[in-house]
Amino acid sequence: MPPHNTATAEARASCHRCHKRKKRCDRVLPSCRNCRAAHVRCSFLDDDSQTASYPVAYVRSLERKLKEMEETTAGAVSEPHMLPPFAGQGDQGQEGHERHEGPLTFSNDDDHGYAEPSMSDSMAVMDRDSTTPRESVPASSMPDNSVEFSQEQEPQQMHPLFQEQPPSLPPPCFVDELKTLSFEATAERHLGSPSGVSFARLTQFVLRRLTPDKADFVFVSDQGENYNGARLFDFNSPSDLLDPSLFECLNESVSVQPLLFGDLVLADIAEPNDAVVALDLPSDESHISRLVDFYFAHSHTLYPILHKGELLQSLQRLRDNPHDPAANAPSSLFRIWMVLAIGSTAYSSVSLSEESESRVYYNKALQYLEQAVASGDMAALEAIMLQVSYSFFNQLGPNTWFLVGMAARLAVGIGLHTSSTYAGMPVDMEQRRKRIFFSIYMMDRLVSNALGRPFALHDDDIDVTPFAAVDDEYITPGSIHPPSSLQPCLIAIPLHILALRRIASKITRQVYSNNHASALDTKEREAILHSLHKELVAWRRDMPFPLPDVNDQVPHLSTSWFDFNYYTHVAMLYRPSPLLPTMDLERVKTLEEAASMSIRQAFNLHRQRRLAYNWLNLLALFTSTLSRIYATTVQPENLVTILKETRAIEDLDLAIALFDTLGVKFPAANKIRGMVAEISRRYKDLRASG
Repeated sequence: MPPHNTATAEARASCHRCHKRKKRCDRVLPSCRNCRAAHVRCSFLDDDSQTASYPVAYVRSLERKLKEMEETTAGAVSEPHMLPPFAGQGDQGQEGHERHEGPLTFSNDDDHGYAEPSMSDSMAVMDRDSTTPRESVPASSMPDNSVEFSQEQEPQQMHPLFQEQPPSLPPPCFVDELKTLSFEATAERHLGSPSGVSFARLTQFVLRRLTPDKADFVFVSDQGENYNGARLFDFNSPSDLLDPSLFECLNESVSVQPLLFGDLVLADIAEPNDAVVALDLPSDESHISRLVDFYFAHSHTLYPILHKGELLQSLQRLRDNPHDPAANAPSSLFRIWMVLAIGSTAYSSVSLSEESESRVYYNKALQYLEQAVASGDMAALEAIMLQVSYSFFNQLGPNTWFLVGMAARLAVGIGLHTSSTYAGMPVDMEQRRKRIFFSIYMMDRLVSNALGRPFALHDDDIDVTPFAAVDDEYITPGSIHPPSSLQPCLIAIPLHILALRRIASKITRQVYSNNHASALDTKEREAILHSLHKELVAWRRDMPFPLPDVNDQVPHLSTSWFDFNYYTHVAMLYRPSPLLPTMDLERVKTLEEAASMSIRQAFNLHRQRRLAYNWLNLLALFTSTLSRIYATTVQPENLVTILKETRAIEDLDLAIALFDTLGVKFPAANKIRGMVAEISRRYKDLRASG
């Protein structure tokens, strides 16, 4: 506890967040130090039942401040011309939103994300065929198709009279919704450029074109609620953006604390309840078989971590003789329970069914975690990866990024990234370890790109070749036999997905984290984009065909899934970036088409009942929708004509339908749906007016 301050009010009990996280709380009112440091709303601000102690010095200091404010107020009333401009005065936009000065920028990231973009009094309008400025236009006019990136200006200081009062609450925006979704994967607050936060800021900015006086676009319905009746959070205010309930609303099971394993606190793991301890394998063997089969059809074809034959043998031994010590080995039991948990939650993510069953299996698996990790490096690596796989589908968001980093460092420590490690190793063991390593690589690329963070595994450090595109039955300790069937093996699917993750790695390094970009001219920068686009086209053309027909509910056994990922990566490539911050019309059109097709392919999966309703796809759909809105609104032609000649409104309506369904599982999707619906309605009004 920090030294007692006689001029500070203290609560008599810890705040809810510190109590839940088992952190030492200084109990300072109105917000404890831990909550202030994490930039979250402290429960002290809302808990009317909280009792507190008020030192005499503190009360006297309040009386002194009150007297000073009364004197200042009296002086301000007698001389109103002395007040500087603030919200609602001076050169302000509609609804009291401040109109900043300076170029529209893509600022450097800090501990809390990106700075706000600002508008200059003149912005360069770029020629469609070059990056040479043609003319300057007033700030009140929308820029044709130019966007740049730089630093944010310092916010204007308010008059002392108003410093003690909370600022007026601006409306919600895309930026903070994207942050909310991204924070599902980490308890920390840093988001880098590939995450799309700055692009969300640009999209928020170009929406000024939809307002008559080019003021900030306000996302609020007539009743101040979203379209499902839930109040829209004010993501730019301390009272709403930093409210812990904002993070918890994504899914009631999500923990916002950086726990290492699962969504259970340490006490839940150390002191398991009796129902879980006594849990045995369900007697319904057909149900267990369905879950195991769905795991190997779905999760195994994304991340081939386990050997199917070995798992089935362990399961059969356990059924035949439940008291066999070999069948009850902790690593074996952990593996079985995790397969059931992942198979159940993966099925629930596609069918939108409730997930209590998967949580029971997962809780049971945690009872064997410590002993399984102690069984050796490879057993520990497998245990961590199974938990990452589970978190992709069951929203154990705060753990995903940490667990992937742990797995990557353990794999490097073992040496799985170097070819010399595999020298003299039996072929079957070599293939299994390569599958594990490149599964970690794919997990790392997926999570790090979603958050815009540095990779845990570096391409330059990896000199081992990928695993072979053959299933387990064709691999022996001495050799790999060619498949006897003309149909591609299931293992060809993750191998092809690995190729996509490698392209995504290049996009991040060359487009979003290129340290040599400043030395490149425009043609060289565009050549990088075109080269990466060709790789994406080749990847889409070379997909396994025909796709294995093992389960009609697995998303990535459908061509629509490959199309969805292709267009999502093309949109990521062509949106404004540090490599090419200024957009020309050709790139805007490419972004428009890629975003449109991404939404439509996601809707195709939804219509086929093959879309996985997990937080990763929610984030991907959100960024695709942002790209569609940006590419439509930023074009220099008359917006009414654009809306009549393109499918922009139809695409947004498809996105709204998808967010409607995702809202069953993610309350935040309802808020995003409300904002997209507001833009769609404004688009429709504009189209009708023309």
